[in-house]
Amino acid sequence: MKPTRIAKVEPIAAYVGRRNLCLVKITCEDGTFGWGEAGLMGRDKAVVGMMEHFAPLLVGSNPDAIGRIWQMLYRSQYFEGGRVITAALSAIDLALYDIKGKRLGVPVFELLGGQQRTHVPAFASTAREPDAQMIEEAKTLVSLGWDCIRLSTSQHYTDEVFDPRTSIAETARWMTRAREELGSDVVLGVDYHHRLSVAEAAAFCQRMPPATLDFLEEPIRAQTPAAYAELRRMTDVPFAIGEEFSSKWDALPFIETGLTQLLRIDVCVVGGLTEAVKIAGWAEAHYLDLMPHNPLGPLCTAASVHLGAAIANFAWLECRDTPIEHCGFDAPEFFPVGPLLEGARYVVPDRPGLGVEVDEAALRASPARDVQTTPMLRRHDGSVTNW
Repeated sequence: MKPTRIAKVEPIAAYVGRRNLCLVKITCEDGTFGWGEAGLMGRDKAVVGMMEHFAPLLVGSNPDAIGRIWQMLYRSQYFEGGRVITAALSAIDLALYDIKGKRLGVPVFELLGGQQRTHVPAFASTAREPDAQMIEEAKTLVSLGWDCIRLSTSQHYTDEVFDPRTSIAETARWMTRAREELGSDVVLGVDYHHRLSVAEAAAFCQRMPPATLDFLEEPIRAQTPAAYAELRRMTDVPFAIGEEFSSKWDALPFIETGLTQLLRIDVCVVGGLTEAVKIAGWAEAHYLDLMPHNPLGPLCTAASVHLGAAIANFAWLECRDTPIEHCGFDAPEFFPVGPLLEGARYVVPDRPGLGVEVDEAALRASPARDVQTTPMLRRHDGSVTNW
């Protein structure tokens, strides 16, 4: 492989589906280019700004030195870490893997140690608040081969008001009924999107018979591991935590002290594949599986599929475009070639790099919009609460 250098770094924020995606295109002197995607939805201006800070450090660098570039960008100023920095770094990291795979003519999973599984299992979500129709949606998914389903919480977004006590009471009733109707074979979980307190999360779990849920996702914020330790003492429902993590250091207390049973890291927030592989190895030593967060576009999905193909400890990858739920993030008008979903599993791609083709002209013709795409929730007393 002939030496080359990075010539250009171009952040692109575009409106795709129903929200903005934050991408980066890195081009080398030999004409090879790679694409990456950043997480941190709703903070795309900050992430683009961080990529613009990184660009002068990247131009002239050897694109093959992915690990060294990761360290250089992470440590390049006095203040390290934080989600804005690592989201931008994630996109750059994925683009560099895309470039290296293309230059070597191999898919990215070959750069991560090679293929360990024939396909990457996925999980699906129901698309409505808990009711009889939610259970029918879950039954449809089971009939189509999905063996892991994330059910919906009662959200009560009327006038953007969220009442946790009403939500946990109603959600617990429907989770119990869903388990009764769906049986014991299917894996069932629910995502509370860190909207609860420790007491509320414990009360929710205690309202359901044992083995109703196989996992409870993100019931509280992850900034204080001691709070999760207290919740762990109050319930035996397995936790799925990690989409907030922005580094291996964030993951440390949750892995080392048994505060999670499924790791929900996001390759587009945690620092890219370079950091995700390190966390995966660490988790493997503690007999924990990854269940990656994946609510973004095809580049995030593709990178997550390559990760899932290459590591030993993998459970399911989040899929948001299914026969029940279609979020539009795959957007073939912007990404004519992307990850292939067959039934309830992703095909491991054999194309060089990440295996995603991007219509750059279409992206540039659909610039990011200044819109609030998530509700600004408050409680009945008028106080602000988490979305």
